[in-house]
Amino acid sequence: MRLDVKKTYKLFIGGQFPRSESGRSYEITSPKGVFLANAAQASRKDLRDAVTAARSAFSNWSQATAFNRGQILYRIAEIMEGRRDQFIAEIVACEGVNTKKASEQVDAAIDLWVWYAGWCDKYISVAGSQNPIAGPFYNFTTPEALGVIGAIADQKSSLVGLVQSIAPIITSGNSALIIANEKSPLSAITLSEVLATSDLHAGVVNILTGKVAELAPWMASHMDIDGIDLSGAPRKSATELKTLAADNLKRCHHFTGESLERILAFTESKTVWHPIGV
Repeated sequence: MRLDVKKTYKLFIGGQFPRSESGRSYEITSPKGVFLANAAQASRKDLRDAVTAARSAFSNWSQATAFNRGQILYRIAEIMEGRRDQFIAEIVACEGVNTKKASEQVDAAIDLWVWYAGWCDKYISVAGSQNPIAGPFYNFTTPEALGVIGAIADQKSSLVGLVQSIAPIITSGNSALIIANEKSPLSAITLSEVLATSDLHAGVVNILTGKVAELAPWMASHMDIDGIDLSGAPRKSATELKTLAADNLKRCHHFTGESLERILAFTESKTVWHPIGV
C-alpha cells in the first residue's frame, strides 16, 4: 500500500518560494474535514518582505511596454491551460464542488487573463484624452500605474477571485501583494508556480497564505502600499481597514466581477503639455 505524499505549500515573495519566517503553517482540509496539505501562515515580517519585493519590481514593470505586459499575461493563460487538470483537482478537493463546476471556474480564470491581456495596450486609449487648449500647445492626459497595490482575494472562490484581484492590478503596470483565499489556498500557490515560469518580473506579484483577519490590518496600515483592493475583506472589518489605510491616503476600492474600472482604479492621471511645432 502506497502512502500519499502530502505537500507543504510555501509563500510566493520576490519570485521565490520561502517558508514563513515565523515557521508557522496551518492545515488545509476538505469541506468534509479530510486533510489535504499544509500551507504557510504568513507573518507581519513576510508581508513587509512582500511589500519590499513589490516596490523593487515596480519600476521595471511599469516601464515595460504595454505590448510586452499583454504578452506576459497571455502567457500566464497558456501555462494555466497546460495545468488545467491540476487546478480542477485542487478546486474539487478544497471547495467540495463537482468536476463540472471546478472546470467552469478554471476556464473563467484563464479567460480573465486573456481578457486583461487584451486591455494592456488599449486602456490608455480609452481612458486618456487630448484636452482642448486655448494656446499653441498640445495637452494630453494619460493614466499611469499608481505603485504597490495590496489586495484581499475574494473568499468565495479560490481561483477566480484571486485572478480578479491580480490581473487588473498588473495590467496597468502596478505591482501587487495578495492575501489568498484562507480556506482554499492550494490553487493560489499553484498559480504562483505558473507566474514564476511565465516571464513575469520577479516581485511583480507576491502571494501570501494565512489568516485574513491577521494580515489585512497590517496590509492596510503599511505606509509603502499605495492602494488596496478590499473585495475579499469581511464586511465587519471594512471600516477598520479603511481607517488604517487613511494614514497614508491609500486608495481603497471594492469590486464585483471584471471591468475596466478595476484597471483604472489604481492609476493616476498624468497631464503633459507640448508646444505645437511650426
